[in-house]
Amino acid sequence: MKDNYRTVFTYGEDESIIKKSRFIGYALPIDSEEEALKFIDEIKSKDRDATHNVYAYVVGENSNIQRFSDDGEPSGTAGIPVLEIIKKEDLRNVVVVVTRYFGGIKLGGGGLIRAYTKSAKIGLEAAKIIDMVVHKKLKIRLDYSLYGKIENYLLVNEYTVDDTTFDTSINITICVDNEEVEEFIKTITNLTSGGAEIEELELLHLPTLDGKRLKK
Repeated sequence: MKDNYRTVFTYGEDESIIKKSRFIGYALPIDSEEEALKFIDEIKSKDRDATHNVYAYVVGENSNIQRFSDDGEPSGTAGIPVLEIIKKEDLRNVVVVVTRYFGGIKLGGGGLIRAYTKSAKIGLEAAKIIDMVVHKKLKIRLDYSLYGKIENYLLVNEYTVDDTTFDTSINITICVDNEEVEEFIKTITNLTSGGAEIEELELLHLPTLDGKRLKK
């Protein structure tokens, strides 16, 4: 499991008119190059009448794969600016497509760079930039008499409980920021005077925004 990284939360789309040309920025979180290419093809099919469908994507927690296309715009004025905004935001596992419907006024090299940069940015903002934070899944098993105290602690501290089952004991499944796991376990142990069984399960990346976990 690698470190935390930044990406986008969901599909995003926004547009603007720049000197009569219509620019549409699209963004999507992805897990593979195949998903990126599929999304690009979908946008090209949807906007088949567009003058240009420029794209860029970054795949891998270490940005292993980086690709871009100017799609007919002058070299360096479209695909690279889109890729650069992804890199400037330090994003991983994301694809951006910027569609242009030409409005009859040429923008020049500098104008194109600014237009594609802006369009990529508004597409990414529409998709909501988030942090993918490494969490550890924990299973807490405790007696019914201890449940109220632990439930209150989790509620007050705004933890997201993934599952709670009831048999001869209470079974709580919860994911905790990996950097906070040791302190969390210590707190639960103290609150229950050692009466809780805590099993550490797998590590996984979960979406967070401003320190709050998001649920899709």
